[in-house]
Amino acid sequence: MSEKPVWNIVQRSFVMRMGRIALLSMFVVFIIYSLIAAVYASKTIFKVKMNYAVVLEKLGGNRLAVTDVGWHVRLPFFTRIEQEVTLMNQTLFLGGGDDPKRIITRENVALWTSALLTYRIKNLDTWAIENLQPMTLLQGDYDGIVKDQLQAETVANLISDRQQVKETIFRSLKSRPINEGGPTLEQKYGIEVISFVLKETRFGDKLVAASDEKKRRELIAEAENYAADQEASRIRKLYAAYLEGISLLQKEVGRADGSSDDALLKFLVQQKWASAYEKNQTGQNTVVIQNTDNVPQVTLPSLSKETPVQANLEAVR
Repeated sequence: MSEKPVWNIVQRSFVMRMGRIALLSMFVVFIIYSLIAAVYASKTIFKVKMNYAVVLEKLGGNRLAVTDVGWHVRLPFFTRIEQEVTLMNQTLFLGGGDDPKRIITRENVALWTSALLTYRIKNLDTWAIENLQPMTLLQGDYDGIVKDQLQAETVANLISDRQQVKETIFRSLKSRPINEGGPTLEQKYGIEVISFVLKETRFGDKLVAASDEKKRRELIAEAENYAADQEASRIRKLYAAYLEGISLLQKEVGRADGSSDDALLKFLVQQKWASAYEKNQTGQNTVVIQNTDNVPQVTLPSLSKETPVQANLEAVR
C-alpha cells in the first residue's frame, strides 16, 4: 500500500522538473533571438555585398566609405550607417520619369522626347561624402545639359538625324563642363557616363493632325495639277491637230493663186472644222459648212488613208 504514493510523488517531481527545463530553454532561446534581432536591427554587424558600398558616420562627424565585400562590425551608438550605395550601372531618365517630356526646338516647334542615361559610381568619396543628396543634384544637371542640346537643334535634325544628335549629347555629358571653367558631370559626382539613348522624339498630337491635313491637301493639289497638266496636254494636241487640219484643208481646197475665199476664212476663224471632221467618220467625202454669203464648193480628201490630222485626233481621244 505504501509503494503507490511514492511513485506518484516521483512522477510529479519529474514532470515539474521537465517543465522547468522546457521553460528555461524557451527563455534562453528567446533571449538569444532577441539579442540577434537587436544586433541585426541596429546593424552592429552588417554585410557589404558585391558591387555595393556602405557609408558610415562616426560619432565625431567623420564619414567613412566601406567597400570591402563581406561582414563588418561597427560600434553601436558611436557609429551609424548613413547609406548603402550600389556600384553597378544605374539609369537616369530625362525629367525623372519614363514619360516623354515637352521641349521647344530652335524653330519654336513643340516636340515630345524621352531620354535615358546609364552611369556608374566610380568614386564613392566624391559621390556620397562631397555631395548632399547627389541623386537630386545629378538629375538637375543632367536635365539642364540635355535640354540645352535638344532645344538648340532643328526639327529636321531631331526627327531625321537622331544618331548625330545622340552622339553630340553623349559627348557633352561625358566631357563638357556644366558651366564654363567648372567641372564635368563625371568630375563633380565621381561617376562614369556609360551611355546615352534618345528613346523617343515625336510631334504632339495636334501637330501630327495638322501635318496629316497638310499632306492630304498637298496630295489633292498634286492630283489637281496632274489633271490640269493632262487637260493642257489634250488641248495642245487638239490645237496641233486643228492647225494641221487647217493647213491640209487650205492645201486641198485652196485656189491656184494660193488664196482662199471669204466663206472658207470665216469657217476657219469660227473653229467649225474640227467638230465637223470628227463627225465625218463613215467614209463620207463632204462636209456641210455654215451658211455664208457665197456657198463654196468644198470637197474633202478621201479618208481611205489615215491622215496626220486623223492620227492627232485619235491621240486626243
